[in-house]
Amino acid sequence: MAAVLILLTFLLPLGAGAEEIIGGHEVKPHSRPYMAFIEFVKDDGKRYRCGGFLVKDNFVLTAAHCMGSSMRVTLGAHDISIQEETQQILAVADAIPHPDYNPNDISNDIMLLKGDSGGPLVCKKAAAGIVSYGRADGSAPRVFTKVSSFLSWIKKTMKRS
Repeated sequence: MAAVLILLTFLLPLGAGAEEIIGGHEVKPHSRPYMAFIEFVKDDGKRYRCGGFLVKDNFVLTAAHCMGSSMRVTLGAHDISIQEETQQILAVADAIPHPDYNPNDISNDIMLLKGDSGGPLVCKKAAAGIVSYGRADGSAPRVFTKVSSFLSWIKKTMKRS
């Protein structure tokens, strides 16, 4: 498949509500169908949320700190607080964090999720970064993982899985 084709996007840091728009504006409903909403459970038993985006019909790119159990991805949603006809909720078959991810300093904070074998890829611009970490109060993110630095790992990992 062609190189990762995605619009510039960001993930919200842990603790921030993924349904909030920070420093931006609400887009036209369903104009960003490649956006993903990720829910998961951490070791503490609490439910967490992250964002991500579809990079291939069966892969979502997100941050490695979003790893947990009972992971599921929602695609086709504009408002996650209501059930929309367009929503697809998929269990994560495999979570593949970057092999050099370090949770202590949050370096290489990038991960691929493998949502099933279906789903559309409808993006035409290149991804620039995903949020690595920020403040828990939901203010603007401070550190980004540069996606282009990980393109060879992303491609290699998607071919193997």
